[in-house]
Amino acid sequence: MELTKNIFFNTDKLIENSKVKISYTGKLFQDTSEEVSIHYGFGFNWDNVNDIKMEKTDLGFQAEIELKEGDTFNFCFKNGNNNWDNNNGQNYIFPLEKVQNELLVLEDEPVSLGSVRKLRKSYLWSKKVRLAVYKIITYLPKIISGNYKRKLTNN
Repeated sequence: MELTKNIFFNTDKLIENSKVKISYTGKLFQDTSEEVSIHYGFGFNWDNVNDIKMEKTDLGFQAEIELKEGDTFNFCFKNGNNNWDNNNGQNYIFPLEKVQNELLVLEDEPVSLGSVRKLRKSYLWSKKVRLAVYKIITYLPKIISGNYKRKLTNN
C-alpha cells in the first residue's frame, strides 16, 4: 500500500497493536545513503519513541515495526551522517485504527460454555430464518397463482 510518495506499507490499514513492514525509497535512499534509521512514536505526544536501523535492499530501506496504541503513527528518517527526511519539518503522520476487541478471543481468557451455546443457538436461528424466507419467496407465489402441484403418492 502506498500512502505517500516513497513510503510503502505491507497492509491496507495501520492497526494499533499489530506489526507492519515499512519500505522507504525517499531522499536518503536516492542519495545512496548506506545506513538509514526510522525514528518513530505514537499519538500527539510521540509516546513510545524508538529508533530502528532499517535494512537496505534493492527496493529501498525496510523495517518491521510493532505499532503501539495511539491515534497516529508518527515517524521520520535519518542516515548515518545525521541528515534527516522529516517531510519538510512536518514528519510523516498516519492514522491508526483501533482493534475490534469484540471479534477477538484472548488466549488467557477461558471461553465459557454459555457463550459458545449462545453463539450456536443464534447461528441455528439465523439458518432457520434464512430457510423460512427462502421457502416463502419460492413457494408463496406458486401457491397464490395456483401453479403449485403437490406430488401424489401411489398407495
